Amino acid sequence: MGLSNKMKLFVFNILCVFLQGCCPNPLSYWTLEPNVLVLEVNGTLGQQPITCLEMTGNNSQDIFWRKNGIKELQKGNVYLVQLLESFGGGNYTCHSQDGSLLNHTEVLIQHYLSNRRILLKNQQEDYLSCSTQNYNGEFHCSWTWHSNRVGKAAFIKAERISDDQYSNCSADPNGHQWTCSSAQSNFSCHVDNSGSGVFCLDQQHCPYVEERQQIRVTVFVKTNDFLLESYSKLFYLSEIVKPDKVKISKVNKTVIEWSYPSSWNTPYSYFPLTFQISQLRGRCRGCENPCADIKPSKAWTMYSTDIYQLKVKHRVKAVCVRAKDAFCNSEWSEWTHIRLRRGGKNSKQQLLT
Repeated sequence: MGLSNKMKLFVFNILCVFLQGCCPNPLSYWTLEPNVLVLEVNGTLGQQPITCLEMTGNNSQDIFWRKNGIKELQKGNVYLVQLLESFGGGNYTCHSQDGSLLNHTEVLIQHYLSNRRILLKNQQEDYLSCSTQNYNGEFHCSWTWHSNRVGKAAFIKAERISDDQYSNCSADPNGHQWTCSSAQSNFSCHVDNSGSGVFCLDQQHCPYVEERQQIRVTVFVKTNDFLLESYSKLFYLSEIVKPDKVKISKVNKTVIEWSYPSSWNTPYSYFPLTFQISQLRGRCRGCENPCADIKPSKAWTMYSTDIYQLKVKHRVKAVCVRAKDAFCNSEWSEWTHIRLRRGGKNSKQQLLT
C-alpha cells in the first residue's frame, strides 16, 4: 500500500511539471500574515513548495510533515503542496524525528476562476453594508454568510486611500483585532459578537476637518475548507452616516419636543440635522410601530439646530420623527414615535411614550 501511494505521488508530480510548463499553478502567492500563505490558483494541477527551516544540516530527511494533524508521506525540509481545483489548503506542520514541532504554515486557497462566493449580496448589490452614527471616526460593516459556506474573518484591513501612502497592517496574537497605520490614518478593527460584522475606528480622524481621502475596508474571510475570499468597500463617512433615533418627550398635554441624538456630534450648528415629522390620525391598535408604513409624501421636513417643540394637532394618535444629516444625501435614522390618547369626553388629549 505504501508503494502504491508513493507511485501515485510520483505520477502526480510528473503531471504537475508537465502542466506548469504551459499553465503555471499557482498563479501567484503572498503572505496574509506571518505563517499564513495565500495561493491564488486557477483550478489546474499544480504544486507549491513550503519550507520548514531556513537552515538545515544533513538530517533534513528526519523532518516529517502533517497536514491537518495527519502524517504525510513526504519528508525533508521542503514540502510540495499539491493543488487541484480548490483543494490543497490546510494547516501544515513540520516535526523533528522525535515529533517535536519545528514550524507551521497555514495555506489558504484563493480560486481565481471560481463563481462561488462565501458571502451573499445585500439589497444594494454590495457584499458589505457599512454605517456610522456620527463623524467621530468609528463605523461598522456587516455581511451575510452563504448558508452552505459559513466561515470567519481571517484578516481585516482599513485604510485611507492615497496615491503616495502605504498602510502597515497587523493582527494581535489572538487574531481578534487588527491595526492599520499610515501617515494619513490609524485604524483599529475588531469583529463584533455575531461574527458577521466588524467595528473600526480611525484614531487620527478629526470630525471638524473636511474628509479628503475615502476609506477602503477589505474583509478577508475563510471557510473551514481553507478557501479565502476578499471583499472591499470604498466610502466617505458622510456617505454612510445614519444618526441614532431622535429623543422625543412631552412638555404638557398638547406639546411635545424632540432633541438631537446623544451620540451626534456637537455643536449642532456645525453638524445640523434635518428632521422629518408625521402626525398620524389613523387607528393603530396593538401595533408596535405606528411609523412603519409612513409614506414620505405624508410627512413634512424641517431644519433645526436646537430642541424643537411642536403643538400636536387635534385627534392625532401618534407623532413620528426621524433625522438625517442636513448637508449630505445619507440615510435617515430609524423613526421614533410618541403615542397619544384621549381621556374622557371633554378632556384634552394626553401623551404616551
